This record gives sequence, C-alpha cells and structure tokens, in this order.
Amino acid sequence: MTDFLTALALVFVIEGILYAIAPGAMADMARRAASQPPETLRRYGLITACVGVAAVWLLRG
Repeated sequence: MTDFLTALALVFVIEGILYAIAPGAMADMARRAASQPPETLRRYGLITACVGVAAVWLLRG
C-alpha cells in the first residue's frame, strides 16, 4: 500500500510541475483531449496503463 501511495504522490508532483512550467500548454492539451472521441481516449488510456504496468514489472520484478 505504501508503494501505491508513493506512486500516487509522484503523479501529483509530476502534474504539478507540468502545470507550473507550462500552464498554457496543459490547458491546450486538456481542451484537445476533451474534443477527442471516447474510443480514442480509452485506447490511449489502455496503452498507457499497459506501458506503466510493464515498466513497473521490469523495474520491480
């Protein structure tokens, strides 16, 4: 559980840094994501999740 909470905290850190460095680009990306069809977002989300699981497996396995 500690690993999960640490990972979640790192997500917050990374997102916070991105919003601090380039708020306009992040807002533009959010607008573009909102205009995409749900199937596209679902596909990219699944691909990203699989890459993340593979990375954790390789790093921690």
